[in-house]
Amino acid sequence: MKYERVRQRVHMKNFSFSCLTAGFVAVLVGITSSAVIIFQAAAAAGATPAEISSWMGALGIGMGITCIGLSLRYRAPIITAWSTPGAALLVTSLAGIPMSEAIGAFLFSAALITLCGVTGWFERAMDKIPLSIAAAMLAGILVRFGMDVFVAMKLQFALVFVMFAVYLLCKRLLPRYAIIVVLASGVILAATKGMLHFENFHFAFAKPVFTMPTFSWSTIIGVGIPLFVVTMASQNAPGVAVIRTSGYKTPISPLISWTGFITFLLAPFGCFSINLAAITAAICMGKEAHEDPAKRYWAGIAAGGFYLLIGIFGATVGALFAAFPKELVLAIAGLALFGTIANGLTVAMSNERQREAALVTFLVTASGVSLFGIGAAFWGLLAGGLAFFVLNWKRAHAVPTQTAVSPLQSSVSTPISTSASASPQKN
Repeated sequence: MKYERVRQRVHMKNFSFSCLTAGFVAVLVGITSSAVIIFQAAAAAGATPAEISSWMGALGIGMGITCIGLSLRYRAPIITAWSTPGAALLVTSLAGIPMSEAIGAFLFSAALITLCGVTGWFERAMDKIPLSIAAAMLAGILVRFGMDVFVAMKLQFALVFVMFAVYLLCKRLLPRYAIIVVLASGVILAATKGMLHFENFHFAFAKPVFTMPTFSWSTIIGVGIPLFVVTMASQNAPGVAVIRTSGYKTPISPLISWTGFITFLLAPFGCFSINLAAITAAICMGKEAHEDPAKRYWAGIAAGGFYLLIGIFGATVGALFAAFPKELVLAIAGLALFGTIANGLTVAMSNERQREAALVTFLVTASGVSLFGIGAAFWGLLAGGLAFFVLNWKRAHAVPTQTAVSPLQSSVSTPISTSASASPQKN
């Protein structure tokens, strides 16, 4: 017991307000950008207001548990999220399907995800992807958020320009606290301009509503399998890319297994999918969260804490995040991701023999193309992998798959194996 208390005190020394802010910004971006899609998906299944609140509660608790538990276990900022593409799929595919059959499809999808984690199939597949292509995919996903800063500036010039100017000054003078100061300045300015709206905000606890699942082959094939494919291709694959590009050696299979298992447990309450996050994870894995990569796991814990609040208070917490003006959310998300976008592009272009394949990956991903219900991230990986194979087929010398410098490895590049179990502190 004494040893455990000492460990806890040591871990608390790693806490910083920059990690707390990164966790808050990650949740802010995640909730405001897609919560409305969750409501639409639940409504498509004929959910009552109580069931919609239960969906939000189950998702929030699931994300909170996995963020906190996995971040503590692997000492890395492991951020999970609901599957936004999966929710969009449900909006169109759940119409006319009984809630019990929808829950059965959620259970089937979760079981497949858990199986992929336990067997290591997904990890072995991701292990074949060169880091430059993974980094290019990540940069392609995030570049839109960087550009949205200046799109938002066009809509609310004074607010976003002040935030941008504060960001530049703080990156020069107080780089560790840049995002904290930018967020505070944005909120203060928005308040003075009357842009914060708390009229619809009130506290109310979410009450779990259990739905006994039933299984239908047509629903499993039409909803369960597509939900599994979209979650793995459009969410978990980019999530792994963020972890690897950020330099963390966290084993992937346990992460997939736990997200699938927690989804399975909470599915009867409306948790349709929990997976590795990409965009919000990038916020917590950048230098803005903490200068020391080994201490950024506190950002994951902070994000998990905020997600638990969402789970406890259900949909009412969405009203809190909705109080912030859209332009402020776009600006803070883009500014928080500037460093990650720059690092992704640097890693993607660092290997001359992989450069064109990485460029193809970046362009396809950034284009936002979606085919057969699967997002651009998957097609970017596929196109980049094809280009890599064609350009390097039967060359005399093998091309090393990982050659880039990661934030945790400042001098020598080494192959990254997804089966490695070392934590960032040991690198």
